[in-house]
Amino acid sequence: MFFIPGFLIAIVTFPGVIVHEVAHQLFCRLCKVAVLDVCYFRFENPCGYVVHEIPESGYKSILIGVGPFFVNTIIGIMIALPAAIPVLNFSSGNILDYFLIWLGVSIAMHSFPSTGDAKSIWKSVWSRETSIFTKILATPIVGLIYLCAAGSVVWLDVLYGAGVTLAIPNLLIRILA
Repeated sequence: MFFIPGFLIAIVTFPGVIVHEVAHQLFCRLCKVAVLDVCYFRFENPCGYVVHEIPESGYKSILIGVGPFFVNTIIGIMIALPAAIPVLNFSSGNILDYFLIWLGVSIAMHSFPSTGDAKSIWKSVWSRETSIFTKILATPIVGLIYLCAAGSVVWLDVLYGAGVTLAIPNLLIRILA
């Protein structure tokens, strides 16, 4: 494998960073947690962020932290689906198809919560009177987030993005055809 600095990847896949931050903000709104500051994209580390008040419950922290996983995955698939079918199954495609595939993959590959999200979940869940169930639920989630962050060094995020946006349409064709 070869190394490409994270900020260059973020620049090439900036739509995914933006959708990731919008997903955090959306889940803050759904959980009725005030958003104090938002940066959807910048040329610094981190490339985007959402600053919000501390949620009143541990499960809201978990939802806000993992929200991008669901939002980015679903949006990435929906964007790439109409383009992936002709490109993968008919070996045809135009510039718009390839643009939609790039857009879908770039959004889906930013599905994984960041280590900052993991720290926020961990701090919120273990620093207050949180039910044992929520603590038991949060612990493997935080571990999985760190594992995925480590996996991004070997392109796990790219493999995930390409996998869900290209394999799912292919699987749907095989099932429905």
